[in-house]
Amino acid sequence: MKRSDTAAVLLEALSPVVAAHELYLESVDLAGPPNRRTVTVVVDLRDGPGGVSSDALDEVSRAISARLDEVEDVPGGSYLLEVTTPGVSRPLTEPRHFRRAQGRLVTVHTTEGTVAGRLMVADDEGLQVQPSPKQRGGHAPQPQSLPWSQVQRGQVEVEFKRSNDGS
Repeated sequence: MKRSDTAAVLLEALSPVVAAHELYLESVDLAGPPNRRTVTVVVDLRDGPGGVSSDALDEVSRAISARLDEVEDVPGGSYLLEVTTPGVSRPLTEPRHFRRAQGRLVTVHTTEGTVAGRLMVADDEGLQVQPSPKQRGGHAPQPQSLPWSQVQRGQVEVEFKRSNDGS
């Protein structure tokens, strides 16, 4: 069985397990030789802002491991299971990704250029981004509405200290 076929079998086998834990199965990847594969399973919240708690990740990891033990000849031999979340480096390419990033600093690439700022809204119409104020004494610009037809991709920007966290 080819690696891509095996990944497809695993996606089909693991999707209901992950869904039963109210999570979304982003991807399944296999790496390494058949006798020592690494199976990486990426899970996320189904939608909206927030994050997967470590307890939820632990519970779904155990359920995924149990399901893999039931799947005949897949992945075959020994394997290392890694269950993880997408992290901030994941490109924002789907409306669901943008909804997950609401409230975060983002850079959005559009057909008209690039917009950087705080993602305030991601809904059926598109995005609303509050651009970052200019560095030196600038005023806060008006929020910018971006219809989905203009949005190409985005990325969450790492933020060490939020301006409204009181610290």
